[in-house]
Amino acid sequence: MEHAQKVEAVKVLHQMFQDNELVVVTQYSSQANGGLTMKELDVLRSDMRPEGATFKIIKNRLAKRALQGTRYEALADMLKGPVAVAVSKDPVAAAKVTYNFAKTNSKIEIIGGALGDTLLDAKGVEALAKLPSLDEVRGKLVALIQTPATRIATIAQAPASQLARVTKAYAEKE
Repeated sequence: MEHAQKVEAVKVLHQMFQDNELVVVTQYSSQANGGLTMKELDVLRSDMRPEGATFKIIKNRLAKRALQGTRYEALADMLKGPVAVAVSKDPVAAAKVTYNFAKTNSKIEIIGGALGDTLLDAKGVEALAKLPSLDEVRGKLVALIQTPATRIATIAQAPASQLARVTKAYAEKE
């Protein structure tokens, strides 16, 4: 990689770290060592896309430079060996997809990560992955808000329907 390409790669990584809420650091076995194949990487990346997350294999030295000046500087200590990061704006998405992929594939291991200013170990990322996503929480909240309104509408309609039945019964009686 030429110097200009390295400078550009650092800029891109720096922007990626600044733009996202969650960073998950993973170690993987490279294909040369009997590890992740390109097909498996493509599957992981395609699982990430719908969730608004990204998975990127990074060069440690460039990533350490890119981390400087961001809230994720503490992650530099985790960058050893073949490393890749998953990032997302949603505080759960990258952790959830990475964790689910790592459960079924032993060639990738979650090392840790960071949620905003909070540094996470592997268990912290796992706990985060088990939380519902922001969209799921929003859906549950909307359902909770709608339930009382539905009950009120049902109760409000009940007297009217009962009155109509009574009126109908009197009309049929005469």
